[in-house]
Amino acid sequence: MKNAVSGATFALAMTLSCGVGAAAPTEADLGSIVHNGRDVAGSSGSACTSGSGAGSGNGSGNCYGGSGSSSGSSGGTATDTTTTGPEMTSWLGAFAYGLANPDANPPGANDWNCKPTAAHPRPVVLLHGTWMNAYNGFAYMGQPMKDAGLCTFTFNYGRSNIIEGGGLGSFLPGVMGTGYIQDSSKQVAAFVDRVLAATGAGEVDIVAHSQGGALANWYTKFDGGAAKVKNLVTFGATHHGTSLDGIGALGRMINNMGIDILGPIEIFVGHAGIQQTIGSDFVNTLNAKGDTIAGVDYTVVGTRYDEITNPYELTFLKAVPGATVNNITLQEGCEQDISDHLTMLYSPRALSIALRALDPAGNHPLACTFNPWVVGGGGSI
Repeated sequence: MKNAVSGATFALAMTLSCGVGAAAPTEADLGSIVHNGRDVAGSSGSACTSGSGAGSGNGSGNCYGGSGSSSGSSGGTATDTTTTGPEMTSWLGAFAYGLANPDANPPGANDWNCKPTAAHPRPVVLLHGTWMNAYNGFAYMGQPMKDAGLCTFTFNYGRSNIIEGGGLGSFLPGVMGTGYIQDSSKQVAAFVDRVLAATGAGEVDIVAHSQGGALANWYTKFDGGAAKVKNLVTFGATHHGTSLDGIGALGRMINNMGIDILGPIEIFVGHAGIQQTIGSDFVNTLNAKGDTIAGVDYTVVGTRYDEITNPYELTFLKAVPGATVNNITLQEGCEQDISDHLTMLYSPRALSIALRALDPAGNHPLACTFNPWVVGGGGSI
């Protein structure tokens, strides 16, 4: 079915491109296009200059997402978590709990009396992804990180209602991460400063999922994070955007022909969702001067079964001088881990990769267990 959908999508793209001299890219082409720093489908201008998104809804006329929305509202606020929820091994169970308890705190996180030690000198900030929240993002990883001696902190960012551009998902109380990513980056900057002030540390490490990874990358490049982040560990991050199985790339191609198709879609998925499509102004600006920055160590994890960040290789980064990058495919050496975009946060192997990056002296074994897509938790809820 997936191949059929992709084939139909690109067949439609071929039809639409007839007469304008542009051939539709394959998903392999998209990966090459992004890594070579060119716009999708050879577009000569950004989504803004093609008329697809000027006045994107932040009230300033800036084309943040290149999406065509013009609500005039700056989307997204940040909120703290409150009562700690239960530890979960299943993504499905955690997601349900997080919807019913949108301000729940993941176990192990936000002990504001926790102080870094010589063995663990940096606190860890956890960033959830689009349409998720702090709890269902880290209900599995939070406590083991705490048990390893790490001080971990998290919050809900990008909390928007539908008027602010959060999309239809914002009707659900536990859906966060839908506001403009640039706004969310400033929320991250303020939260990191709070963590540094509370702990007395000079730097933080960040563990981030999906949009959270691209958001952290933006923070380090444009909002003062370069001097405050040492390690960035990402899972399924949309560093180079996503084709959404070809649909996002097709929409961007049509937008660049002067037909605003992504604007209406934004009503459903929210500002941040559209910003993460390949070729958006956000993605192009994020990587315009290289994937990474000097002084930060990156651990980048992707899964072959990622249905959101696809092709999944788009999550991987290239190091600039002074940066280190460790790109990891979750299934290398562990084929029985079939985690998808969401359940990778509930993968014992993913957790062990994070712990090894954050606590290299801790001798954490590299786990390898069955972890299915959709459910996670070894197949049990």
